[in-house]
Amino acid sequence: MSRSEKPLSSPFLLAAAGAGIALLATGAAIWQRRRQARMQDDAPIATDAPHWTLGKPSARALFGKSVLINRPRAELYAAWRPERFPEFMENVVAVDELGDDVSQWTIKAPAGREVTLVNRITERVENESIYWQSTPESDIVNSGEVRFTEAPNGRGTFVTLILAYDPPAGKIGRLAAKLLQREPEVQARRDLHRFKQLMETGEVTSNASPSARPSEAATEPHI
Repeated sequence: MSRSEKPLSSPFLLAAAGAGIALLATGAAIWQRRRQARMQDDAPIATDAPHWTLGKPSARALFGKSVLINRPRAELYAAWRPERFPEFMENVVAVDELGDDVSQWTIKAPAGREVTLVNRITERVENESIYWQSTPESDIVNSGEVRFTEAPNGRGTFVTLILAYDPPAGKIGRLAAKLLQREPEVQARRDLHRFKQLMETGEVTSNASPSARPSEAATEPHI
């Protein structure tokens, strides 16, 4: 090998190589941070939905809530009927049966407004589950299911409510609803607790908040 072909190893070249590696590392770190930020922006809304729902692709907000009720599964399944929703669903003003398993729900909304949900029951599994999907006439696109699962050792029945919905006005609309205690996730938890009271005692004695407080002010959400 001639002198001109001999590899160069001067301190200047080593320093340049080190600077190049540092630059690449810095660029990789910036790219990674931007990638993580994009992933967070696109990440699904935090949820405690049961594990069997998490793999289902959906652009809707998805969540699940469960409550243990000390009543037989068949009794709870029979009681979960749209016409009974105003008895334990705090924001359901009225339910009108339209036929063919379609019902229209009038729901309280923020700022004293009301929205109309028009939902169709798409499937029933006797004493196990009920599924529904909104129709084009519904103000809010939504779908869901309620499941009834026997608890071990005769302790009653787990009732699990799973909802997916398109939040009106995007995340801003969801935030406003949350502050006013109309966030569907909060309300579902409260309504399940009210259903538990109704089925175990025959009446709803309070707003049945999960915190066991006699009441929860609309401007003081207990999430």
